[in-house]
Amino acid sequence: MSATPDPQLIRWVKSTRSGGEGQCIQWAPDHARATGEFLVRDSKDPNGPHLTLTREGFAGLVEFAKHHG
Repeated sequence: MSATPDPQLIRWVKSTRSGGEGQCIQWAPDHARATGEFLVRDSKDPNGPHLTLTREGFAGLVEFAKHHG
């Protein structure tokens, strides 16, 4: 089990498919590569909480967004 990362030290990335309507999530690809944990947060609340997903959970979230976005 890893320690909770400091969100201020993580490089967060918004989807290239995000528009300007404000309904965006961000993820931390460098952190995912280094640890296998997929961090996701609300782009409107960068200092708020984040989710920690498995690779499978993140893939499921991406598939859901593709079909409901």
